[in-house]
Amino acid sequence: MRIRFYNAKILTMRGDVPELLTGEVFTQDDRIIYVGDGKGEEKCEGHFDQEIDCNGNLLMPGFKDAHTHSPMTFLRSSADDLPLQDWLNNQVFPFEAKLTPEDIHELCKIAVLEYLTGGITSVMEMYMEPYEIADAFSKMGMRIVLVGAANDFSQSPEYVETMYRELNGKDPLVSCELGFHAEYTNSKEHLLAYADIAKRQKAPVFVHLAETKAEVEGCMERYGKSPVAVLSEMGIFNYGGAGYHMVHLSREDMEIAKEKHIAVVTNPGSNTKLASGIAPISDYLKLGIPVAIGTDGPASNNCLDMFREMFLVTGLAKLRENNAAAVPAYEVLKMATTNGARIMRTPDCDCIDPGKQADLILIDLHQPNMQPVNNIPCNLVYSGSKENVIMTMVAGKILYDRFDGKMNFHVGEDPEEIYARCNAIKTRILGK
Repeated sequence: MRIRFYNAKILTMRGDVPELLTGEVFTQDDRIIYVGDGKGEEKCEGHFDQEIDCNGNLLMPGFKDAHTHSPMTFLRSSADDLPLQDWLNNQVFPFEAKLTPEDIHELCKIAVLEYLTGGITSVMEMYMEPYEIADAFSKMGMRIVLVGAANDFSQSPEYVETMYRELNGKDPLVSCELGFHAEYTNSKEHLLAYADIAKRQKAPVFVHLAETKAEVEGCMERYGKSPVAVLSEMGIFNYGGAGYHMVHLSREDMEIAKEKHIAVVTNPGSNTKLASGIAPISDYLKLGIPVAIGTDGPASNNCLDMFREMFLVTGLAKLRENNAAAVPAYEVLKMATTNGARIMRTPDCDCIDPGKQADLILIDLHQPNMQPVNNIPCNLVYSGSKENVIMTMVAGKILYDRFDGKMNFHVGEDPEEIYARCNAIKTRILGK
């Protein structure tokens, strides 16, 4: 499949400063093959299966949701207004225990539809039944990076290593990284086993880390040290990795994170809703610690919307630092695109450049929230909305568009049928 996008503004995300071009992008199969003005005849040779007039709108890399729990759609707006531990132990874990693998396969499809409407082209997923989730995402054409969700109640260190071996290299849309749920849900024996796996595989590890004060205080009681220090000393981060949330870190923790190449995946929407705190994003940037953005799951957020997350990243940082200049818009846009791709270990999805993956979105600049066009990165971060997403392409295939003004999904299933099946699951599990 060969597609030509023309008459476009192109935000490439290729560097540390915004690069905005006017011209054309060609894709062939799953790759970008040309970025330029399209004026050279040699660049336009050959047949195109589809030619899309972008009408002066913005073509850019898709957003990367670097931390989520997609199948938790069944709990959306059902377990709200509670602190994290009460939310988990009384409203989440008991109902999750009733889910079947088939339920999980279906429930994540609603999340995929939502990702696509908001311009998200890949996610880093941590949940039960990763093989079922991988199958659902692949069949819908969506890119996914799976992460082990092991704890003392489900999965195991052995299972994490098995899925790491089996889920990598078989499907171009699916990859897998080492991970486990958190320090506080795993025994010391299991934690040491994850360190052994990381050493054996020479691979980074991804984990919920320092999300709440209670988590840090509990770890201090168990080990006399913070979660960051405990996991690092065990050797879990000897090959780097990332911590999801990382809200409550001391200066010593931050130095460990820098030394051990532990990236940050911040989840401001979830942390705000659960009152977990505000992550010290400015401090991470000053130390050179990479930061990406995640939505967390649709039960704790509750929406899967990177536009809202981007605004919260910078808005909360400005409040925390009492500095309106903290965490500027383009830095946030990098977190949501290039940084996310690199932290998720999918670097060929990070920008618009020949040879990169054709994971693209088209943003409507003709809506009033995008006018006048003074600064496109600022418009995206401060005034952008899911309503501005005209098209979402993953691996060279258009999975969602609004070219005719209506929502059109190209995922092989009728959305209304997905909704009906998932509502039936919700009713069976929750009894309402």
